[in-house]
Amino acid sequence: MSRAGRAARGTAETRVEVAWELDGTGRCEISTGLPFLDHMLAQLARHGRFDLAVSATGDLDVDAHHTVEDVGIALGRALREAVGSGEGIARYASAYAPLDEALVLAVVDVSGRPYLHYAVPVPRQRLGAYDTDLTEEFFRAFAMNAQITFHAMLVHGRNAHHIIEATFKALALALDGATQVDPRVRDVPSTKGTLG
Repeated sequence: MSRAGRAARGTAETRVEVAWELDGTGRCEISTGLPFLDHMLAQLARHGRFDLAVSATGDLDVDAHHTVEDVGIALGRALREAVGSGEGIARYASAYAPLDEALVLAVVDVSGRPYLHYAVPVPRQRLGAYDTDLTEEFFRAFAMNAQITFHAMLVHGRNAHHIIEATFKALALALDGATQVDPRVRDVPSTKGTLG
């Protein structure tokens, strides 16, 4: 049975459509109008072994905030749909991801309870046309709408690109582990009997 989710979001500022296949191979088709964000989402797909399709248009003439946030919202909703009841999943996972001098830890709980702890300071405000502050906005929108608990912590690093990319890679690895079907888990992994 395919574990897939889809989401669409349309506002006066953006139009976003996404599809997320948990049991994929890392394939992706991504077009957000923001090359740096496209590159980061490709890391999420490749290193999580998820198949992702993301198509977004937005008011980039204003700035990238609405597009980045709405892509996070839609991806979170698609992941939530793909996880479904959560029956049989590992639920918890953590992963370190290095990229040269940068090292980031991601810890996730696919719990049904949204929370973000983001301790990933970045030493530059901009990477080309991309505002690095938007990374936290993306992860907040994603975690809230995926209904996951996500802790991201920079262990060390100096290069802004490396730090952000390592964060996406660490999240990919942790999500892959947390959403794996564990044959030892025969029901929803919660004493309440339901996620959330």
